[in-house]
Amino acid sequence: MVKAIRVHELGGPEVLKWEDVEIGEPNEGEICVKNQAIGLNFIDVYFRKGVYEAATMPFTPGMEAVGVVTAVGPGITGRKVGDVVAYAGTPMGSYSEEQILPANKVVPVPPSIDPVVGASIMLKGMTAHFLVRRCFKVEPGHIVLVHAAAGGVGSLLCQWANALGATVIGTVSTNDKAAQAKEDGCHHVIINKEEDFVARVNEITSGNGVHVVYDSVGKDTFQGSLACLRGRGFMVSFGQSSGAPDPVPLSSLAAKSLFLTRPSLMQYTATRDELLEAAGEVFTNVASAVLRVRVNHKYPLSQAAQAHADLETRKTSGAVVLIPDSIIGSTS
Repeated sequence: MVKAIRVHELGGPEVLKWEDVEIGEPNEGEICVKNQAIGLNFIDVYFRKGVYEAATMPFTPGMEAVGVVTAVGPGITGRKVGDVVAYAGTPMGSYSEEQILPANKVVPVPPSIDPVVGASIMLKGMTAHFLVRRCFKVEPGHIVLVHAAAGGVGSLLCQWANALGATVIGTVSTNDKAAQAKEDGCHHVIINKEEDFVARVNEITSGNGVHVVYDSVGKDTFQGSLACLRGRGFMVSFGQSSGAPDPVPLSSLAAKSLFLTRPSLMQYTATRDELLEAAGEVFTNVASAVLRVRVNHKYPLSQAAQAHADLETRKTSGAVVLIPDSIIGSTS
């Protein structure tokens, strides 16, 4: 038996329960991993609330972790006990001291990457990777707008887009987050509570608009994001922290011939080669300091409910990582 967070009913952070679970032994093609650090992502909130539907009920949330291989199932080559590995995406279930994973879903973690950093960068980093490198390929001269620029993904987007030569405009909610966004490569920072971001973007771009908007906020920013785009601009809606956007008639895209996409990391790491390429580029950029990881908050795994509450009320910035209580106990 191991300890894990379980969800028996959909709802607020209080539905996250700390329980004993039986995980069994790895079958063919599977490995058992003892988690050292677990990434907290807004998609975990979506599953807890029922915005996205979990395959089973009850379920263990979590889609990102770094850990040590403790057992391998039959037929496994290329993975051995003692390897440090990371995964992001499916299968869900990382809010656990140990978990069973398909061997083809994990990637080796370079020795230069600390487990806490790895757990904070895998899902968010690979998300930033496909957003700036594949979904819309950011190049020198582009002007990009990043909402929630001080968030886990937003912070990485700003750094990566800046490194690629783009002019980066970021929106944030507080002065403290504005300072962080500037450190992360934002050339222009807009505090939403003080300024109308559409008017400010129009001013910054001399009325021309931006080439691409990366919008993880959803309902509160969606229409404004469309208004910020120049002709043939790309609207990349990859989250909905404020709620689902209202339906968009296709005709509303016609005036400026806009592109609209709602991408998912899982579709961009569908093959083993895509997964290894994305993770490799993320780890390389961390090691070379192109990407600076901000692990601003660490919570014991048993306190995942508090971590969720803080994330939803915008009390966090940068990455949030959960540390299994057994790991904390062994190092204290």
